[in-house]
Amino acid sequence: MFKYVVKRVIAAIITLWALVTIVFFLVRLMPGDPFTSAKLTKEVAANMRSYYGFDKPLIQQYFTYLANLLHGNFGYSMKYTNKTVNYIIGQTFPYSADLGIRALVMAVSFGLVLGIIAARNRGKKLDFFCVIIAIIGTSIPDFIMGAILQYFFGIKWGLFPVAKYLGFRYTILPATALAFYTLASVSRIMRSSMLEVTSQDYIKTARSKGLSEFRITFKHQIRNAIMPVMTILGPTVASVLTGTFVIESIFAIPGMGKYYVSSVNENDYAMILGMTVFYGFFLVTCNLIVDIMYGVADPRVRIGKR
Repeated sequence: MFKYVVKRVIAAIITLWALVTIVFFLVRLMPGDPFTSAKLTKEVAANMRSYYGFDKPLIQQYFTYLANLLHGNFGYSMKYTNKTVNYIIGQTFPYSADLGIRALVMAVSFGLVLGIIAARNRGKKLDFFCVIIAIIGTSIPDFIMGAILQYFFGIKWGLFPVAKYLGFRYTILPATALAFYTLASVSRIMRSSMLEVTSQDYIKTARSKGLSEFRITFKHQIRNAIMPVMTILGPTVASVLTGTFVIESIFAIPGMGKYYVSSVNENDYAMILGMTVFYGFFLVTCNLIVDIMYGVADPRVRIGKR
């Protein structure tokens, strides 16, 4: 198990280094720079480039940035005066993380329940209902789902606020809109996995021994059927967290999405790099945790990685 964990950690570190390197050089290929503006004279723009180190060779800028990253320093924003990227992330990430975690918990918990119910009632009305939800969820983008929820539950029926993020009631609609696609995917995978497990010999053996359906379902079927769901948890976390950018705009949530989008439009190199690396570190860490959990749950994975 120790060797397996060490290999996964090394792979995660290499992935982060590759991410930083690729994004750093791709950002430099963007047309223009943060100081290409009609409001700045050539002298002022030259001074700004010198202040941020843009007058140095590109490879030197790269190693300087790597050194700053090792100290947890993302640098200063080139658009927001006297504000570090660390400060902006610290102020906005809690909103994005809160929304993402709520959506993730909602998607996984309800998705598993719907998948189990559908599999246990195959061919019945409950199965049909769960399948319809899965089809709707995977067919409608989250921003359209957000607009639909705003119209019906916010404007027409007045049950929930349609914007801002000031309390629990404000989180329900954006979290639901963000979670719906993942919920549908999890329920579909769980249903298929449950049906596959049901036909296995050990389930037939358990029934022949006289075990109750409740024990068979929770001790044998769910335990084995949940493995494919665990496999997609890493990419699921990525899709949910990056999906917050659009939902934040629709529901006027003061998260990282606003700053990330504006940094691209304004060529704010420090902000683009800082937020990309921050999200990359967060998502690689989530994938690492999922890999370790998967290895703990299924020893065959550890054996196969040796």
